[in-house]
Amino acid sequence: MLIRPVLRWLDDRVGGAPFFSKALNRVFPDHWSFMLGEIVLYCFIVLVATGTYLGFFFEPSGREVVYDGSFAPLQGVEMSAAYRSALDLSFDVRAGLVMRQIHHWAALVFVATMVVHLARVFLTGGYRKPRDLNWVVGVTLLVLAIVNGFLGYSLLDDLLSGTGVRVANAILLAVPFLGPDLAFGLFGGEFPTEDLVPRFYILHVLVVPAIIVGLLSVHLALVWRQKHTQFAGEGRTETNLVGERLWPAYAMKAGSLFFLTVAMLAALGGLAQINPIWAYGPFRSGLATTAVTSASQPDWYMGWLDGALRLMPAWELRTEWFTLPNPFFGGVLVPSLFFGLLYAYPFLEARWTHDRHRHNLLQRPRDNPGRTGIGAAVASFYLVLFLAGSNDVLAGVFEVAPESITALFRVLVIVLPAAAFALTRRLCRELQASGLRPIAEPGGPRPQPEPEPEDPRGGVRR
Repeated sequence: MLIRPVLRWLDDRVGGAPFFSKALNRVFPDHWSFMLGEIVLYCFIVLVATGTYLGFFFEPSGREVVYDGSFAPLQGVEMSAAYRSALDLSFDVRAGLVMRQIHHWAALVFVATMVVHLARVFLTGGYRKPRDLNWVVGVTLLVLAIVNGFLGYSLLDDLLSGTGVRVANAILLAVPFLGPDLAFGLFGGEFPTEDLVPRFYILHVLVVPAIIVGLLSVHLALVWRQKHTQFAGEGRTETNLVGERLWPAYAMKAGSLFFLTVAMLAALGGLAQINPIWAYGPFRSGLATTAVTSASQPDWYMGWLDGALRLMPAWELRTEWFTLPNPFFGGVLVPSLFFGLLYAYPFLEARWTHDRHRHNLLQRPRDNPGRTGIGAAVASFYLVLFLAGSNDVLAGVFEVAPESITALFRVLVIVLPAAAFALTRRLCRELQASGLRPIAEPGGPRPQPEPEPEDPRGGVRR
């Protein structure tokens, strides 16, 4: 075969055989939850591939044009060149619509899987020393994924996304002292401007993805260097790693998951319609406050922010030196507190518990009732905010006044997290006392412990 001589030729020149031999024998945990990170990576690959295709046809320009394409209801309507090219992608470019929809679905799954992966790490204590730095990298990746999803969603310049950009502009203006300068610098002037779409485009396809690639590389390098965590079980200790070797078992599993992920995203893109921009029409700044599409909702990862803005009472703080307008509390304060605490939590927990040890074994959620209770409280808090972002829709469904729905959610956003924390902590403590074990313990019947080389300082190194 040709492959073996080529590999030998390369090894003679770069000397990579020892590295690859060690890498192929590396052991990975065999629990299904460790594959969530792989799905995040695969979605990003799909995003890059479909985004490259779309970039060949999309015109990132805010200049005014008159539409004369295939979609008859909008012929003769003035719109931006960006919106026209998005319509052309949907109706006139071969495979354009399916690529648009695969790209959109991949973005949604990308953020969703990242959130679930982050929740798994949090609930099992996977962020503890020495992986607290990697937790910070992961949270930053989540923030960048949300930001880039919003930027990409806003590029189309349809009525729905344009309204979202106007809200984002109001939030930026609400930042004390720096707000007006930030908004002016990002949008290229007073909103709206023709520079908005090209600036968002560069950020969406170049700046933010480059940072994501860099941080993903750091994240994977840290995982490779520190090795994976694992659940406690027979044969598992703080100093070994039990699971499947990279080749062939784990490679086959990861490869199959990649093709399954791509297939599912392709099926969603071809069968499940999403973001039909032709139904919304172009964004027109003069009509933005009166012609918002009925029952319009942002993508799910921005819904909680919309809910925070809707639930906030009509507060405004004025002082001699600055003013905090109403959008500041829901649009700036709430997300800043949440992500700030998310960044700091590993260090705060280590300080509270005086735990400075290195941890390679994970905990089951029941093993730390307080942490699991906090996770349940946060999840319920953001669920209420997410539902509050649809208060107008819910009011129509249940035929009640929107003000009544809003008042209910203002109570639930305080009561429900407290109740979720107390109930979850109690359940965890009762599970601990019962001694009951999960139906399927982590691990499998074919453990392959990784060799434990001796450490010159004594003991074994992981």
